[in-house]
Amino acid sequence: MRFDIVTVLPGLLESPFAHSILQRAQKKGIAEIHVHNLRDYSTQKQKSVDDYPYGGGSGMVMTIDPFARIIEKLKSERDYDEVIFMSPDGETFNQQIANQLSTKTNYIILCGHYKGIDQRIRDIFVTREISIGDYVLSGGELPAAIVVDAVVRLIPGVLSDETSALSDSFQDGLLDAPVYTRPADWNGYKVPDILLSGNTPEVEKWRFEQAVERTRKRRPDLLE
Repeated sequence: MRFDIVTVLPGLLESPFAHSILQRAQKKGIAEIHVHNLRDYSTQKQKSVDDYPYGGGSGMVMTIDPFARIIEKLKSERDYDEVIFMSPDGETFNQQIANQLSTKTNYIILCGHYKGIDQRIRDIFVTREISIGDYVLSGGELPAAIVVDAVVRLIPGVLSDETSALSDSFQDGLLDAPVYTRPADWNGYKVPDILLSGNTPEVEKWRFEQAVERTRKRRPDLLE
């Protein structure tokens, strides 16, 4: 799987992709993550990629030409399943969307900044718009990193335990059950006896019941 991320702040994405699961996925050759500096595709002397909005108003708007140049260049080199724009008014990202994206191959992700991007970019090039929640950030870089992380960990071979991702919160519409590890008794706070019993069917039953109860208390909307 390949991600090409277009941004005016490539340095902001260096750390998220250089550690832990994402780093291992790249070293294994399972995922490729390429970050492109949008300013490299500007024809302006100062490498600017924004201008004043037509009709007046505050803020600056990212211009269409640099985006068109990088998207057309990338598309000339390979086929892409989606051109994704990280936007606060896109569809809200969830585990189901992550599952969908993990079954495809190549993605371009556009990161906006300033007041936004020229609507024509969205109309002509973007095939899907994704939001990570009902709030506004300074740009699309952190949301892009979140989407890539959530998707890459689902690719077979990325996690050392292939079943781990399948038991995560939201995979079955429920939050995950409580988890414990050693010691079994810490200052009088004990691990539930059922988890020490070795009775796998009863343990699984307990985990399911706990997941349902936790979901009912914390996210009842998931049970509707």
